[in-house]
Amino acid sequence: MYQTVKPKIDSVQSDCGVCPIKRRAVCAYCEAQDLAELEKIKSYKTYAPGEMIIWTGDDMRFVGSIVSGVASLSQTMEDGRRQMVGLLLPSDFVGRPGRAKAVFDVEAATEVTICRFDRKPFEKLLVKLPHLSGRMLEMSLDELDAAREWMLVLGRKNAREKIASLLSIIARREGELHKKPLLDGAEFDIKLTREAMADYLGLTLETVSRQINALKKDGVISLQGKRHVKICDCARLMMETGDDDDGGMVI
Repeated sequence: MYQTVKPKIDSVQSDCGVCPIKRRAVCAYCEAQDLAELEKIKSYKTYAPGEMIIWTGDDMRFVGSIVSGVASLSQTMEDGRRQMVGLLLPSDFVGRPGRAKAVFDVEAATEVTICRFDRKPFEKLLVKLPHLSGRMLEMSLDELDAAREWMLVLGRKNAREKIASLLSIIARREGELHKKPLLDGAEFDIKLTREAMADYLGLTLETVSRQINALKKDGVISLQGKRHVKICDCARLMMETGDDDDGGMVI
C-alpha cells in the first residue's frame, strides 16, 4: 500500500516557488491558479535505494515528477532476463496519463523522492489547464528523444563511449536544472554506484572502473572521491561519446 511521507526539509521543499526542479517539471509553465489546482492532488513519497516504485502490471494510481535521486526503467522477460531501458533523473516524469497499468518496472537506483499526483484527477487537469497539457506534450517528446539516445548508447557504443555518454547525459541535465552551460570546469555528482552503472550499461564493474580511470588519466575528467566529477575538457568528453556535432554517431 502506498504511503505518503513528508519530504526531507534539506532536499525537497513543498513550496513550489523553491522547488529544485521547477524549471523542468511538468508544472513549469503553470500559473498560480494552476498550481493551486495541482496542490489539491499533490503528495510526496521517498523511496530507499533498491526499492521498487512501480511493478509492471501495477494499477497506476499516481503520476509525478522525480524531485531528487535516480530511478531506472526496466522490463523483465518471461525467462527472467531483465533489460534496463532508461534512467529517470530529476524532473523526469513517472507514469503515463491515460494508461491504467504500468508497462515498465521503475526502481529507485538511489534514494528517490517523487512529487506525486493522483492519476485520474491529474488527467482531468490536463484537459482543463493548457499550460499543464502543453508542458506534458513537451516532456513526452523529450522522453522519446531520450529513449532513442539510450538505444544508441546500449546498442552501438563501445565501453569508453558508453561511460562518456552517461557522464555527458548527467552533466547536461544538471546544467539544465541549474541554468549552467556545459563548459570546462562543470561539476556534478554521479548518484549511481559503479555497480549500478555497470548493470545499466551492460558492462562489468571492472570495465566501468577502468574506463572512468582512463578518462581521468587522459585529463578529460577529475574525481573527488568516487562520486563527484569535474569536467576538465568538455570538448574531449563530447568527442569520447562517439557522437558527431549534430548528435549522431560517428561511424
